[in-house]
Amino acid sequence: MPISPTALAQLPVRRLTPGDLLACADLSENREWPREEHKWGFLLTAGTGYGIDDPTGEGLLACCVVTSYGPGLAAIGMVLVAERYARQGVGRRLMRHVLEEFGDTPLTLHATANGQPLYEQLDFTETSRAEMVRGRFTFATPAPAVPVRPATADDLQAILRLDLEVFGLDRTHVITRLPAFADHLRVAEENGEITGFAAAWPNMDTHVVGPLIARDPATAKALIASLAAASDRPLRTDIDVRHTSLLSWVKENGVDPIATNSVMIRSLSDLPGDWRRRFAPLTVAAG
Repeated sequence: MPISPTALAQLPVRRLTPGDLLACADLSENREWPREEHKWGFLLTAGTGYGIDDPTGEGLLACCVVTSYGPGLAAIGMVLVAERYARQGVGRRLMRHVLEEFGDTPLTLHATANGQPLYEQLDFTETSRAEMVRGRFTFATPAPAVPVRPATADDLQAILRLDLEVFGLDRTHVITRLPAFADHLRVAEENGEITGFAAAWPNMDTHVVGPLIARDPATAKALIASLAAASDRPLRTDIDVRHTSLLSWVKENGVDPIATNSVMIRSLSDLPGDWRRRFAPLTVAAG
């Protein structure tokens, strides 16, 4: 029996746990997204999931994940509503719950063209755009000769210091999970100083490059090339469209554009940190 809009609006929102991973992956699949179980596991431990249970007992009706970086920012991602409940106000209901939970904390998210109108109604504004690219790296155009090597445990504190400087907020709880989450973690090092770092983590049949933090585009290119050389899968990443040199270079190397999305923010005029050295997020779901 269909659920009335009034009943839908009254369904409780609960916090998710890692035990909800398969239900979240099922909901992704319901909306014809990849299941992404590895990513869901990361997000549900590094962040906080919110969900609405389907009263018919068919798993989750809706979900999202919020990754908090303290009072300065939180990132919303993986906003999903089951197809059978689409366009009935459920997404708005879930988002309003998150807004109430986080109060005055600035919020950011990556929006598709379909989702952007709702977020604009909730006072999010576009601050930039990101281009998703995917493909098997060809090495047709060489990377600059910037020294890159695998990261070691001894590099962690330097990576955290650089990330804080560039991201603008402490994300120790995210970065310290990278060695276990990613298949490859690389650092760029010149004259004994770490000038950038990047990870490649497995997602379905690809390796996702992110986060990608680098002193300049040349360093970013060297990091991507090093990760590509270590991978036997196509690469995927989301690059800020303002980094035109990097985007042109990855396309020359067989990594093709798939889509663009809007980077949106609420309660701030712009994201903290230095966008010039922030080339790609860990995942668009976590900022």
